[in-house]
Amino acid sequence: MLNYSCTTAKTTLAAKPLHVNTVVKEPEIIESIVTQEPPTEIFGVGALNFNGYSKLLEGKRVGVLTNQSAVVEGKNLVDFLIEKNVNLTKIYAPEHGFRGTADNGELISDGKDSKTNLPIISLYGDKKKPTPEQLDGIDIMVFDLQDVGVRFYTYISSLHYLMEACAEKGIAVVVLDRPNPNGKIVDGPILEPEKKSFVGMHPVPVLHGMTIGEYARMINGEGWLANGKKCMLYVIACSGYLRDMPYSLPVRPSPNLPNDLSINLYASLCLFEGTNVSVGRGTDKQFQIFGSPYLSRHTFCFTPEPNLGSKNPPYNGKDCYGEDLSEHPFIDRLELKWLLQAYKDTPDKSKFFTSYFERLAGTAKLQEQIESGMSASEIRATWESGLIEFKNQRQKYLIYQSASL
Repeated sequence: MLNYSCTTAKTTLAAKPLHVNTVVKEPEIIESIVTQEPPTEIFGVGALNFNGYSKLLEGKRVGVLTNQSAVVEGKNLVDFLIEKNVNLTKIYAPEHGFRGTADNGELISDGKDSKTNLPIISLYGDKKKPTPEQLDGIDIMVFDLQDVGVRFYTYISSLHYLMEACAEKGIAVVVLDRPNPNGKIVDGPILEPEKKSFVGMHPVPVLHGMTIGEYARMINGEGWLANGKKCMLYVIACSGYLRDMPYSLPVRPSPNLPNDLSINLYASLCLFEGTNVSVGRGTDKQFQIFGSPYLSRHTFCFTPEPNLGSKNPPYNGKDCYGEDLSEHPFIDRLELKWLLQAYKDTPDKSKFFTSYFERLAGTAKLQEQIESGMSASEIRATWESGLIEFKNQRQKYLIYQSASL
């Protein structure tokens, strides 16, 4: 069995009042970053800075979009807020559900939380954006999900739709920020507008190098919400955080990302989900191995079977040949070599790519480049100008410095 490596980082409640820094002020929008002042070297996720956002919630009917990844002092955010006497009214759940056990893409119905008896509204499937009726009875919305810094990880798409719906309804959104475990990596092709989908809504690279709080600011600032609307936004910043510091997640952010290495390899291996190659769903090494029945030249073999997050995994019960990366060192870029090698080793290349690949890549060019025989370095060179432009574009939305500065 795999030895999961996720551990909880040292945290503490803010010992002093937090400072609210208003960074944007217009007649219909106030955007604020709530940080600890004076700064502290002791790390804490945004949710722990309760002194900094409690006044925003006081006397309000509060909705919360969250799941099992929002851990605060060893407990779920919902339990944490209830203990703080916050008037929670509704829970909104993203892909994988509130408890985070559903398969990727699995339809999730509305329901009730058995522990708190609060109604749960699913924001996945056909209704990814809350309706005005679903926001009735809500005065302010809290958002807390552990993102992994990858464009096609759908939590940032759920953030977009929540901000959009709340902007239309005049409801403020409070984002409780968390570190990006891939925070020092900005890499990959920029999404083209015609490839927009729920697995890629914005013109950003595959790895964007932003926390979800910073990303919320960019959604607002770049006018990406429908009809150019702006959301009243408060970002509750992490304390003692530098964007390139190592961060080990205390729990799985979703069922098929079981440990730190899978999170690090996710951006590179997820591109296989647009091909006929498995990424280990149905094993205990999800996103740390890859293979298919067609890669017989490879010596490593695995056989997917139904498990947590994969009720019917690709190639269920069939031997898949490929590569085991579960002991691989962490990578610091979007790695293409495994994708290129698998394509080269596939006998019938006409069956390698599926239509989903272009949505994940955010462009038709990557498939064309691979099929034309371009090398990884040649492909990467075509990203350079777009990445430079994106880094300049995102600069004004960044909250945290790098250790190297």
